[in-house]
Amino acid sequence: MMTLRSHVCRKVPPLSLPFLSRVLAASRHMSTVQRPYQFHICANWLSAPEGHGIKKKNAPFHPDSAIGAWRDEVLIRPRRGFSKTPGEDFFYVQEVRNQSGISFGVADGVGGWATSGVDPSLFSQALMYHSRRYAKDGWPGEPEVDATQDYEDREAVEGWELSPRDCLKLAYQATLRERAVVAGSSTACLINLNASSGLLRAANLGDSGFMIIRSSAVFHRQRAQSHFFNCPRQLAKIPSIGELSDEIMDLPDDADIYETNLRDGDLIIAYTDGLSDNVFNSEISSICSLVFRSGGSEDAQVQLISDRIIEYARACMYNEKRTSPFEKAAAMHDQLFTGGKLDDITLVVALVREVM
Repeated sequence: MMTLRSHVCRKVPPLSLPFLSRVLAASRHMSTVQRPYQFHICANWLSAPEGHGIKKKNAPFHPDSAIGAWRDEVLIRPRRGFSKTPGEDFFYVQEVRNQSGISFGVADGVGGWATSGVDPSLFSQALMYHSRRYAKDGWPGEPEVDATQDYEDREAVEGWELSPRDCLKLAYQATLRERAVVAGSSTACLINLNASSGLLRAANLGDSGFMIIRSSAVFHRQRAQSHFFNCPRQLAKIPSIGELSDEIMDLPDDADIYETNLRDGDLIIAYTDGLSDNVFNSEISSICSLVFRSGGSEDAQVQLISDRIIEYARACMYNEKRTSPFEKAAAMHDQLFTGGKLDDITLVVALVREVM
């Protein structure tokens, strides 16, 4: 067995995501623990076209703020004709304590806040920033101890087991404390991958989600949560006065949880609803199969998968003649909608390798 090699598309260490993959935290202290699972990870995104929908208020975090600096580092990467930012979406990818696994997530800021003069991207960025911050110091399972240590030393092991839903709770409370986030809301999907056991644990609130592709077929796709059609469950920060007090607000405890043991070759794709509203399950799995058949390194494959999915989703988004998943869902609720749905798309792709 080999030590965990968690690959993320990176350029500037330690928190950005450029075009070519590199080993996470190569300059930091390397764990001596042997782990059977490796995760090759890449993120990609596409923002909705300018002028689409409600006129947006652009009031980003200042580049010198903690969240603003992190955001800018994450978004420094060469582009293949895609957008420079994820729009109202955001994401994080973070190696957890002692290289014991990987945590990642996506969030979709609710665009309706723009009608109230609120920048919808602030809430999703803050939520992902704090999710990453808490995940960094947590363990994906029980904290690891050195059996050769004295009992008292083992009792004093740093960190604690942090499930995705508990991480979401902490991140949400921290977001509520952010003064720069006056109001806003977003969906959230957080996932932990354990490098020792191969266990995936996830918490999903709203209509973002994830899928697991196994042996060229969709093994699992997380069910979306909604209050009614096109109104997902969402975490929110709501002013106590004025007309905004009637906005919808859910809690991290409302998130659905899921866990399963992963296998060699499994592909996990976390996404915002810009993908699921435009691309069908079978189309995503077909894209992945085509890329795998083309060969190449694991890092190149996850990059190419993310590129191909974004490219195809963009084509579907602008196609007014093709029946989209969103069109079919609208028809089930007696609403008329045709073609693709213009929206931001963010995804994180993770390939599992079991090293024997």
